Amino acid sequence: MTNHVVLYEPLMPANTGNIARTCAGTNTVLDLIEPLGFQLDNKKMKRAGLDYWDKVDIRRHDDLNAFLKTLGQNDEMYLISKFSSKNYAEVDYTDPNKDYYFVFGKETTGLPETFMREYYDRNLRIPMSDNIRCYNLSNSVAMVLLEALRQQGFPNMETSHHYENDKLKDSYNRPERYERNLGDNE
Repeated sequence: MTNHVVLYEPLMPANTGNIARTCAGTNTVLDLIEPLGFQLDNKKMKRAGLDYWDKVDIRRHDDLNAFLKTLGQNDEMYLISKFSSKNYAEVDYTDPNKDYYFVFGKETTGLPETFMREYYDRNLRIPMSDNIRCYNLSNSVAMVLLEALRQQGFPNMETSHHYENDKLKDSYNRPERYERNLGDNE
């Protein structure tokens, strides 16, 4: 089972850099569908991805059709769109025999309408209020991807780690140091 974040014609280098960093931290493949709105060596994108670029499996596709040809019969593709009525958290992403592809649209126009209609049953929505048009792309990727990983039991990821200078476990920061009587209003 492999997770893929697929960006359709991304425009903003900082978003793609942040998403690449998330992919590096979660062992997720990053698929980029061209054309991109920037060069991959863009300073803002490199800065957002920090020094993790060698940890990201990036796959470039000439266009949407070229990407679709790479999908196998057992692969599950989901289109993330504000126009869907199906909640992304209501889908089961745990079949170990499948790879999961989460497709996100261009920051300004989203995914092509014909593509969304062709895969109507594959569209998923992130719940939000009507106070905004949409979430930031890199935040949306993180929400959907972390839900899939949570369901999968965070494969090949540390859920706990001991650091040499652990802020929560060293002798100075013992929990009893911060205990107080919550009934006092002083």
